[in-house]
Amino acid sequence: MLLPSVLFTICAYFASASPVAASHDQLLFAPPSAGSSSLPSIDSLDISPTHLAHLQHHIASLPEKRLIKLAEDAAAIEVTEGEKALLVFQGTRFVDVTDAFDIVGITEKETYPHKVSTLGNARGFWPEVSADKRVGQIAYTAKALKPLIKSIDLEYMETFLRNFTSFRTRYYRSETGRQSQQFLLAELKSIASMNKKANVTFREFQHPWRQKTIIARFEPSVNATSPKVVILSSHLDSINQLVFLPAPGADDDGSGVSSNLMAFKALVANDFVPSTQAVEFHFYSAEEGGMLGSQAVAQSYRSDGKTVRGMLHLDQTAWVKKGSTPVIALINDNVDAGLTDFIRKLIGEYSALDYVDTKFSKLLIAFAVELGGGASLGL
Repeated sequence: MLLPSVLFTICAYFASASPVAASHDQLLFAPPSAGSSSLPSIDSLDISPTHLAHLQHHIASLPEKRLIKLAEDAAAIEVTEGEKALLVFQGTRFVDVTDAFDIVGITEKETYPHKVSTLGNARGFWPEVSADKRVGQIAYTAKALKPLIKSIDLEYMETFLRNFTSFRTRYYRSETGRQSQQFLLAELKSIASMNKKANVTFREFQHPWRQKTIIARFEPSVNATSPKVVILSSHLDSINQLVFLPAPGADDDGSGVSSNLMAFKALVANDFVPSTQAVEFHFYSAEEGGMLGSQAVAQSYRSDGKTVRGMLHLDQTAWVKKGSTPVIALINDNVDAGLTDFIRKLIGEYSALDYVDTKFSKLLIAFAVELGGGASLGL
């Protein structure tokens, strides 16, 4: 129940607060230049003749040249779209940087709350409390958010995840990948329709491949045309070690999708309306293709002049190794340090679980790189 609870506070804080102090910095990203490829030889793979034939066909059917990076400070290497399957097979993480900008974004640096407020009333509001006394404090205590937290339904999450993983694969180029995305969109729209007061809009962000990215947006009560948004995200695609085989993707990232979906459902049920900035739930396509979906959305937002005040990405939030103690993993590299520290404080307020700091050691989320920072959670 932790993750939806943390999301509630992210929504409440960013959708209403104004930056205490802001500065603008350009994020530089070196232009990609092709280096030498480190792809394994297809003839060296220890797979059956049938799978080998399938893999050869897959590679031959996708000859488009792409540039990818295996680490942030590594040179880009040239592969075909089909050859990405060889990297997937050997478990090599990569980011597709073919369409990356030289200067990818401008950040607006926030000053985040440093403690939970004792000034608010039972609903988290601050009547007759001056703005200077509210600086640096989180208004919404666990008590204030109790109605939202009580809305969290684990049985609903499990049922959704069981249905979401029933598709043979959610691979972004497959027909079932498209069908699973349409299934998720229908579920989101069904939730929104249960509350006639919910001012939620939906967008299918178009990509050259079959599966689309879903954007569900809570419109603010004022400043409807404001370019500022708050983003809560996960990726909806899945992949097998051999991309043409079944890939239910329960943990990666059906779990993150389920957590965000439950938060969305609770917010709708409790008449959530952002005050001044929109709150958007993003469900990205083609993360497994090298962060393609989030990168495309990020570049579109940059072109449109949108400002992302804060972003929280959930990935692999369900599976816990047998015999181990569940903890929340906070990614510390390629994210915004201030926002990540803010998440630590939210975990302390809402969670019975502890957190651990970890690193991804590669480009993590296209949005975090391209629009000036975000945070990432895993369980």
